[in-house]
Amino acid sequence: MAKGDYVEVLVDAGGGTAREYRVGATRAGRRVDIRTSRTTVEISEVTRNGKIVRTARFLAPRVLAVVEFPAQERHPE
Repeated sequence: MAKGDYVEVLVDAGGGTAREYRVGATRAGRRVDIRTSRTTVEISEVTRNGKIVRTARFLAPRVLAVVEFPAQERHPE
């Protein structure tokens, strides 16, 4: 994933409601990484060198959906 890419996470907030969160690659050279385990879903914005800029963590049983949206490719005409 690259700049402009983002990930949406839909999380059960209890009481029959859900909350939506977005984590995106905000600058050139950054990407969004997704890690999952039995207990957590972790989404991080990472630099080219592998340094984590920010991270969002969610309890896996509460996560309803994780959707990746790639940036729109621009083709020179």
